[in-house]
Amino acid sequence: QVQVVESGGGLVQAGGSLRLSCSASGTLIGAKTMGWFRQAPGKQRELVASVTNSADTNYADFVKGRFTIARLYAKNTVYLQMNNLKPEDAGAYYCNAQFIVGPKGSHWGQGTQVTVSS
Repeated sequence: QVQVVESGGGLVQAGGSLRLSCSASGTLIGAKTMGWFRQAPGKQRELVASVTNSADTNYADFVKGRFTIARLYAKNTVYLQMNNLKPEDAGAYYCNAQFIVGPKGSHWGQGTQVTVSS
């Protein structure tokens, strides 16, 4: 059974930085894609950034140039470096791991909270 666990959220002032970490454990199979999504109160969950096992990355327009996603393929671990944070970046950040073999499907973490004070 795949378990996805995030860490690294917290409170930061606008303009500050945070680094989120996520690991998908319980399988030796590499995830096809790992990514970060966020959800602000009253809003839908949205993609922030993702990276495939071919190192293809995808960023939402609103984080380009500020956030960087990085992955440790051997450990199904992904990081999100968030710089120049804005109050509108606040919300719950969820890690997602997608497998196309083995534990097929989409696996979510419980989320980590990011709060940005202005």
